[in-house]
Amino acid sequence: MKVLVLYRPQSEHARRTEEFVENIKRQHGVKLDVVDVDSRDGVATASMYDIMLYPAVLVMTLDGRLIKLWSGEEVPPMPNEVVAYTFS
Repeated sequence: MKVLVLYRPQSEHARRTEEFVENIKRQHGVKLDVVDVDSRDGVATASMYDIMLYPAVLVMTLDGRLIKLWSGEEVPPMPNEVVAYTFS
């Protein structure tokens, strides 16, 4: 499984999202993929999965099939739930 965090660095949710990513790395040793929603990859990802609210946390299979999505006010989800997907 792959976990991707899609967010806008210069926004009101940036700090909360960055802290979420850093806490997962520090507490669980898991590095999440982080993408700026305004980058080429971010625009493509948001379009592909029809994401309209940010930040977004996506859990995908290695071939790109979406398994779970949290977006907007749902982010950040519970860290243990996200970490569990990384070991699936």
